[in-house]
Amino acid sequence: MKAILLCAGKGLRLRPYTYNIPKCLMPIKGKPLLEIWLEKLSNAGITNFLINTHYLSDQVEDFIDHSKYKRSIKVVHEKKLLGTAGTLSKNISFFDNQDGIFLHADNYTLDNMKNFIKYHTKRPKGCLLSMMTFETNDPSNCGIIKKNNINVVTKFYEKKKGNFGNEANGAVYILSKEFQQLFLEKHSQSYDFSSEILTSMENQIMAYKTVKLFIDIGTVNNYDLVK
Repeated sequence: MKAILLCAGKGLRLRPYTYNIPKCLMPIKGKPLLEIWLEKLSNAGITNFLINTHYLSDQVEDFIDHSKYKRSIKVVHEKKLLGTAGTLSKNISFFDNQDGIFLHADNYTLDNMKNFIKYHTKRPKGCLLSMMTFETNDPSNCGIIKKNNINVVTKFYEKKKGNFGNEANGAVYILSKEFQQLFLEKHSQSYDFSSEILTSMENQIMAYKTVKLFIDIGTVNNYDLVK
């Protein structure tokens, strides 16, 4: 299995930290977040990675040049941000028509990914992708999901105000090859994966709720909790 890690964002909500450091390289307990992800995925059996860059790309590419995973990483630079769906559309062939991991590398979790991958292989019939979810204390700033008794997502609320619950989309996905084909047929011109794709896929997404720590470090307050 291969993985695409999204690392191009500007980290606007994390300023002033991200004025000089890209969000994916923010240190947690002394280790860059991107390094944590590469180690975690490698330990889970992932052998090849694609990383997109844009903001402060020289720093990200220098980190990769000195990484022990360098030979397993393909770097794709975006002169203009393509959006999460745009990046997937341009690079979906990287998965070689096999199930693959697609994630925002600005989230931090203690989940080792192994159970998530195993869970994906046992997803209910009709589910085209698996989504890692977590319990959030700030639901208005997250994509909130509703699910049925077999963990299939029945409703998706993308950063809406209201009492929709607190189980949030962690922006860590496993995309089946069937989903990839559907994406190319219907969504290849989309920009944002969450608001344009996920909201159209009710009853086709399996939710895996991690019981481990999971936090979006995209804000100063959240980052300060784990740094």
